[in-house]
Amino acid sequence: MKKLVFLACMCCLTMTSCLFPSKMVYIKDMRPDLLYTLQQRPDMRVQPNDRLRIVVSSRNPELTAPFNMGVGGYEINSTGEVRTTVSSTMQERGFLVNRQGEIEFPILGFLKVEGLTTQEIANQIRIRLRDERQVPDAMVSVEILNFKITFIGEIGSPGIMTIPEERRLSLLEAIIMAGGFTLNAAMDEVAVIREEKRGLRMYMNDISTVEVFDSPTFYLQQNDIVYIKPKAAQPTLFENRTFQWYGYITGASSLILSLMLLLNYTK
Repeated sequence: MKKLVFLACMCCLTMTSCLFPSKMVYIKDMRPDLLYTLQQRPDMRVQPNDRLRIVVSSRNPELTAPFNMGVGGYEINSTGEVRTTVSSTMQERGFLVNRQGEIEFPILGFLKVEGLTTQEIANQIRIRLRDERQVPDAMVSVEILNFKITFIGEIGSPGIMTIPEERRLSLLEAIIMAGGFTLNAAMDEVAVIREEKRGLRMYMNDISTVEVFDSPTFYLQQNDIVYIKPKAAQPTLFENRTFQWYGYITGASSLILSLMLLLNYTK
């Protein structure tokens, strides 16, 4: 009788443990007090289909007006410097980088910007404006408007994530910002699909090991697609309900059996 009681209790404990899934551990093989070197954080490079916000400022606002799309007005800062203010419409639209990697900039014409950083583009425009005596004291700022990462698969918040400011984002940071993994996520099969010159390339990452630090996609680029593969196929609605009722019935049966055995044991 004692053996039967013990077995019944073990069955209840087993059923209960199934209700509490194990926790996911990121980079589980990382050892404390060891130095792990990271690849150098790369500069963000402009790609075709990017949209750039370009603002030209000067002490003489009239000179900069032709170079600014949708100018909202001007403002004077505490040092007396005049800066151009830009409307929200212009900020949302920006300059589109075409398939040839060029933008059509007012007066200066087509400028090759593909593969350049925003600072390099700003310097290029500033030098052109100075050398061609368009705006001798021009100050140019360039920002990428469409820094977006797409998340699909076993992630907490699938969809498109827009990064509000231009900065390099690591794969780990992005996953946390997107809600983390679901319980069905395969941490060793995190794919980053990246657009390159000849097409799309998929890079596989294992988030559970330190090898992710050496991945070429550890730092994400604009327009990357992050796909987290599932451990197993997702059950249908009918299967979910069937498993749910099966769990209820099994749990209730185990509980009733345990109570019966305990009552018999106490007699």
